Amino acid sequence: MKALLLIARLIDGLNEWVGRVTLWLVVPMIAIGAYNAIGRSLDKSLGTRLASNTYFELQWYLFSLIFLLMVGYVLKHNGHIRVDVIYARLDDRGRAWVNMLGSILFVVPFAVLLFYVSLPLVAFSIQVREVSLDAGGLPRWPLKLMLLPAFVLLALQGLSEFIKNLAYLRGALPRPPYEAEGEVA
Repeated sequence: MKALLLIARLIDGLNEWVGRVTLWLVVPMIAIGAYNAIGRSLDKSLGTRLASNTYFELQWYLFSLIFLLMVGYVLKHNGHIRVDVIYARLDDRGRAWVNMLGSILFVVPFAVLLFYVSLPLVAFSIQVREVSLDAGGLPRWPLKLMLLPAFVLLALQGLSEFIKNLAYLRGALPRPPYEAEGEVA
């Protein structure tokens, strides 16, 4: 169990690092969004061309990167949305069972399936050097390439959650993993 918990800690560390680095993309995304809004207003009133498709797409790309790369981080911090009246009524062991089985039966297979299904899409996008068809559009293939690490990070975090909940159920962890993590940044 110690070796498995070490693997879980390494996975958690990886997703924590990726998540904290990715959080910084929020700053330029907001700055570009503000520039776009101000630019559109000034374009109308002054007849200038401050706003462009390039900035709109860059804002959209940053949002997409944040969404994709944060998925493992959010799962690690138990920040996903739950709408389950049964889960809320379970004790800690019951929740650990649900989390453990949900991770290994749903999260990991889902992430592996999406990785597999995305491979041809990503490969084609890279092969043709896909770009946006909009005027001033950006290359799309780098963004599509990020699908692959996103699904890997999600699958790894699902595995980590399985290990931590199993360890709790076996008595190797003193409290449930979802209590030990804290808030999502």
